[in-house]
Amino acid sequence: MLDIALLFIAGLLGGMLNAVAGGGTFITFPALVFIGIPPVAANATSTVAALPGYLSSAIGFRDDIRRIHDAPLARLTVWTMIGGAVGSGLLLVSSNKAFSALVPFLLLVATLVFYRADDVRRVASRWRSVVMPFGLGILLPVAVYGGYFNGGLGIVLLAVFAMWGMTDLHEMNGLKCWLSFALSVIAFAVFAAGGTVAWGPAAIMALGTIAGGYAGPPVARRIPRHVLRLLIAVIGFGMTAIFFWRLIQGA
Repeated sequence: MLDIALLFIAGLLGGMLNAVAGGGTFITFPALVFIGIPPVAANATSTVAALPGYLSSAIGFRDDIRRIHDAPLARLTVWTMIGGAVGSGLLLVSSNKAFSALVPFLLLVATLVFYRADDVRRVASRWRSVVMPFGLGILLPVAVYGGYFNGGLGIVLLAVFAMWGMTDLHEMNGLKCWLSFALSVIAFAVFAAGGTVAWGPAAIMALGTIAGGYAGPPVARRIPRHVLRLLIAVIGFGMTAIFFWRLIQGA
């Protein structure tokens, strides 16, 4: 019962964070590892569990997504899924030992990107004059990363959108949720075919992400951003420290 409660609450918080600003993986992935699921399967399960949360968030942002008139949504969706398939395939051929060695560094980089998100978007926006709006040269490698490790994907996508010249944060959040959902769909197919998903924990966590994902957009319009950013950064750095400790202990 304790594991069930942990998985649902982790899904709830993770789904809400993914809708608001990203960073849900900082909660969902460690929760799965802590109940004994191997790292590669935990990462795959975390991505699959986030799928319905991304969809419910995209539904919550549907009016904002409709206002994005210039974005070739179908093309962006297809290329995101292609990149996600490549990244998911790379995860399947990674051993638990190799992936475990990478996890602390991936968490650290994702947390730093998240914590300095405003600076990342500010720097990215300076490139809008030399980057083709809605081009695929940047989106594709980001999608590959998202298929391999979902942590910090939302922040990286927001930086990409800034490079494309987007400025409305709610529209950017809506597009982020939709593309994250598309990536999770193809990742679901790849991971299911590879037999790496822990279906029971995924189902419990998914129920939480649905509730959290739907509640996220209203929260995004009310909660002070600096408070949320600080909270997620504390979680991210804390999880990074724990996984570095696990890596050292296992060496």
